[in-house]
Amino acid sequence: MNFTVSKNEFSYALQIVSHAISSTSPQVTLRGIKIKAENDSLIITGSDADISIEKTLQKNDDNQLNIIEEGSILIDAKYLVDIVKKIDSDIVSVEIIDGALTKFSGNAALFKINGMNAMDYPSIDFSRPESSITMNSSQLSEIIDETAFAATQKDTRPILKGVNFNLNNHILNCTATDSFRLAKKTVKFDVDGTFNITIPSRSLNEVKGTMLLNGDDEIIICQNDKKAQFITNDMILQTRLLDGGYPETDRLIPTEFKYIMKINRSDFISAIDRTSFIKNENMTIDKLECSKDECILTNKSQEIGESHESLAAVFEGEPLKISFDGSYVMQAAKVLKSDEIVIKFTGEMKPFVVVNPEDDSILQLILPVRTYN
Repeated sequence: MNFTVSKNEFSYALQIVSHAISSTSPQVTLRGIKIKAENDSLIITGSDADISIEKTLQKNDDNQLNIIEEGSILIDAKYLVDIVKKIDSDIVSVEIIDGALTKFSGNAALFKINGMNAMDYPSIDFSRPESSITMNSSQLSEIIDETAFAATQKDTRPILKGVNFNLNNHILNCTATDSFRLAKKTVKFDVDGTFNITIPSRSLNEVKGTMLLNGDDEIIICQNDKKAQFITNDMILQTRLLDGGYPETDRLIPTEFKYIMKINRSDFISAIDRTSFIKNENMTIDKLECSKDECILTNKSQEIGESHESLAAVFEGEPLKISFDGSYVMQAAKVLKSDEIVIKFTGEMKPFVVVNPEDDSILQLILPVRTYN
């Protein structure tokens, strides 16, 4: 293998692919990046067995790719990314000179790195599943922002570590929950077909961090019962799906509300944030006391102290006292992106929802916390 390529284009591609690699993988070959040069293109692959990324540099004026000799090599990602980044040259030359010994050069700099045989790299099936939808990249980014944060980080219920994508009757419901809160985004789709899959939230965050920043207008999402692929013109991010049936969450969402509070979103976020240093058992437990005359936000800890703040809110209903995890409510409010939010309650110890009054496609649900003071 022997090729030259733009340093910036090559370095960027390597950094993107390295997102899928774990430096602590017990499988040595999975700590490496596979580089394959063939047919005027450079195919760069990284994987941790759960997430796999394949990025292709097709010869053009921007990347100045010139393949002198076809071939492939596997090189430890932590060395490869640093070497290419630090070479002081606009063009990088890469050549296998002896077995797996690979030379990287540019201007006066020259590195010789021991690689691995690319044939030892695990076989990754990047074949495209038949079922697919096409989505605007900004819409997918919005779905990820508004749901993935609510998935659990714990291993006790693995299915809850992902976002459930359920397409049925031209409606795509995207739902995430950790059993204490829930985020749901509803999108209309003019496509036939159905599917019900759960994608790990980590994979979705990688999609946002590696694919949705490239400026591509559309992204293709392909899926079957084992994997999902996110595809742009020059890149594939493939992820395994979470096994098991996702819980029926719709029955948890109240349909009737007895109490409604309207408040400026930024003001409410700031008020909760001011209480965040007061914690009970590592939780920010805020209490909201509302009536038609006033809405008071309080937080109290015997070890730390207390806070008390009057909110500029409009409240409808009988007087209400309810406690909640402030960090959950603050995260829910942040993703709504409206000037004003509406919080709807059904009772002191029943789930409540936080919504954008101008966008009924997104709903945030939070369970209250029982307190004794």
